[in-house]
Amino acid sequence: MHRILITVLAALLGFAEGADAAAAELFSKTGPVIAIMANELFVGEAVGHLSGAGTIAIHSQLNPDVGCVGQFTSSAELGGSGEMRCSNGAIGTYHFKRLSMEKGYGVGSYRRRMMSFTYGLTADESEPYLKLPVGKKLERKENTLALVDISPTPARTRVATGDRKAAPSR
Repeated sequence: MHRILITVLAALLGFAEGADAAAAELFSKTGPVIAIMANELFVGEAVGHLSGAGTIAIHSQLNPDVGCVGQFTSSAELGGSGEMRCSNGAIGTYHFKRLSMEKGYGVGSYRRRMMSFTYGLTADESEPYLKLPVGKKLERKENTLALVDISPTPARTRVATGDRKAAPSR
């Protein structure tokens, strides 16, 4: 009888742990991340939980072999902060501000250089919050986002209007 009671209690505890994991998964949200790190574009996803904790996984668009994963914590009042480790040995630290429960932006450092990022925003929505390299813009190409050169605009020529008298020659 004693063994049966212990077995039932163990089963109930196991079920409760599984229910907690399922509930945590139910109250989480996955969203896109767009980051400019050391003047390079990284993209990926962040998963945030109702508790304010979450994970991030991004990779370089220029060199997909370079990926970064990390964790963060956040609150509505204080924003959030986190750290990630990258496959190239670099460590990124950052802090961010929520625009809503699912959207926000932040800054930090990566390889001793500036990092800016957004989460939960489209590329167009992200541009005001990202520190893009000089002469670059974000552009969607097919199903991917790219950091591309800004096309130089043709020089505008001045058009003279009205009659001008020729200057006297010397």
